[in-house]
Amino acid sequence: MTQGRRPARGLTPGGPFSIVRRRLRGISRGIPTARWPPPPKGAPVSAQPNSPPRRRTVRDFLEMKRRGERIAVLTCYDVLFARILEEAGVDMILVGDSLGQVVLGHDSTLPVTVEAMIHHAGAVRRGAPGTFVVVDLPFLSYQISPEEALRNAGRIMVEAGAEAVKLEGGDPRTLETVERLVAAGIPVMGHLGLTPQSVHALGGYRVQGREGEAAERLRQEARALQEAGCFSLVLELIPGPLAEEISEASAIPTIGIGAGVGCDGQVLVLPDALGMNPGFTPRFLKRFADLHGPALEGARAYVREVREGSYPGDDHTFPGGGG
Repeated sequence: MTQGRRPARGLTPGGPFSIVRRRLRGISRGIPTARWPPPPKGAPVSAQPNSPPRRRTVRDFLEMKRRGERIAVLTCYDVLFARILEEAGVDMILVGDSLGQVVLGHDSTLPVTVEAMIHHAGAVRRGAPGTFVVVDLPFLSYQISPEEALRNAGRIMVEAGAEAVKLEGGDPRTLETVERLVAAGIPVMGHLGLTPQSVHALGGYRVQGREGEAAERLRQEARALQEAGCFSLVLELIPGPLAEEISEASAIPTIGIGAGVGCDGQVLVLPDALGMNPGFTPRFLKRFADLHGPALEGARAYVREVREGSYPGDDHTFPGGGG
């Protein structure tokens, strides 16, 4: 299915969509929205603050799934790009633990800490006050116990101002953790397929679910995560037909990365999508801009002009102060 995506099967009154919607109703009511002070009396229109877009909620994403509307998601880690993404109209920003690689220079996501996620997610929140922000729970922040997961997820929600958290896997212990977080009022996004925090156990960054047994396990885990209360599900590096099958069978929206067009939405790592990492060329990646080239040329021009003494010139120098 490549065009004219229809709503998933079973999304009828009284069906699984209604069950998920009822379960998440209390959560979506509890999500804070951006508040802007009124302008002073008599202030000209130009002095009044611009109103940000209405921030989406988990119920909005369920409704988008029901109507067959695709969901556009990008990762972000800082305030400047967060402003750009909000202006571009993305539906959701994911503050991913991929920041360990693309921002901090690690070989994997494993060294990322809860403190690092809060630090970067807070910057994104301030840059995109009108956009739904979901934040990764990093490695070992939720695997130890549901209680530890609740403490760390609560910190991210309170200190960073996130709307939701994301965690990886669909094993029974993870399902218990999802249920605990949802019961506490924290929206949870699941993540199946290639789960980067388990990259060593998976044998590297490889497509998952190609064989029958592995594909069936992904189907079962997707159902289990939905039943545990996840409001959405990332499907990473799995065959397109399998991702579409899971998406059609799910009452919650699926967000694909390397999983084909059959998902309910798509997510990419922002520096990859904008061509800032020219050495990274996986099959699923499309570059929507080439920021590496212009940035490199700009930096080279700066170095050249400083060394030759043409910058700063008279236009960049404050006059006066002479004897």
